[in-house]
Amino acid sequence: MGPSGSGKSTLLRCAAGLDRPDAGRVEVAGTALEGLGERRLTLLRRDRIGFVFQSFNLLPTLTAAQNVALPLRLAGRRPARGEVRAALARVGLAGRERHRPAELSGGQCQRVAVARALIARPAVLFADEPTGALDSTTGAEVMDLLRALVDEEGRTLVMVTHDPVAAARADRVVFLADGRLAGELAAPTAGAVAARLADLRRAGSPSSPSRASGARRSSRWARWSSTWPGTSA
Repeated sequence: MGPSGSGKSTLLRCAAGLDRPDAGRVEVAGTALEGLGERRLTLLRRDRIGFVFQSFNLLPTLTAAQNVALPLRLAGRRPARGEVRAALARVGLAGRERHRPAELSGGQCQRVAVARALIARPAVLFADEPTGALDSTTGAEVMDLLRALVDEEGRTLVMVTHDPVAAARADRVVFLADGRLAGELAAPTAGAVAARLADLRRAGSPSSPSRASGARRSSRWARWSSTWPGTSA
């Protein structure tokens, strides 16, 4: 979490291998991403990383089942009998296999996107504002689903969000400001998250006193490790 422009989505995309960082080290499931060629990086993203976007990114001409099966098809693998149906049932969409995105609600589309991200059994699931396009009730349902994936299946989830209520469902909240680590909260509450965000926004205003030196903030950032097995952040 962090103010707009703090680097949240950039960090997430670098961690997921969608963008290449200018410096530093990214390691996913024991594999260092820097130095990988495009083919090996593509294979790692396909087999070890799941990504859920705010805008769902479903293909409108495909059914829910076809959208979920797409990563496997692109990998040249035919889904096992019942595999796609089971994935949709796991996210609460049993019986919706033949529906296209236009025939589903926003929350149902996001559930299809989650099932698609999970079909290859990734080591880590990244989510960029997964409830940002949803109303509060539907967003809460999607967060219930994501939290259950962590608690019941031991999934690792790393999420970017602007919503303190959504962030309060995580085990750990990491704050960014100007591309640097700016603190964290364990076992967060919505009130504590909102207060910390307000502090960061005030600290970033032009009238505020200067913050810690870039060198000191760089040192804190360098010491931060991103290992979250079976947790959400």
